[in-house]
Amino acid sequence: MTGERPLAETLENRLMGQGIYLTDWDREGSVVDLEYETVADVPSVTSHEVGVVVRTVLEIADEREEWTPVTLEATSKTTDGDVRGTWHVDADWFDRLYDDLSEIEFSQRVLETVE
Repeated sequence: MTGERPLAETLENRLMGQGIYLTDWDREGSVVDLEYETVADVPSVTSHEVGVVVRTVLEIADEREEWTPVTLEATSKTTDGDVRGTWHVDADWFDRLYDDLSEIEFSQRVLETVE
């Protein structure tokens, strides 16, 4: 045992400092479904919150050799539990980032998934 916190707990702790509160984390095979609440006073998902979550996932992946990001399905909710929107990142995009997919192309693909 390495003494490291579980991934979901690490992600939750880091996002909390950014005003994003992880409420659910479920991994099934190569897909992570996560739900979070944000105190943002806007009715839909913002590019800022998507960026914070993705950057945090990438930071954790860089720190942990045994874990690589998988497909990420995210649902953003208000503190009252109303869905603000959804977005996702394909595992392939994580794999290709800095290889044949630039940061700009990666970001564009992710932001195009926001609903």
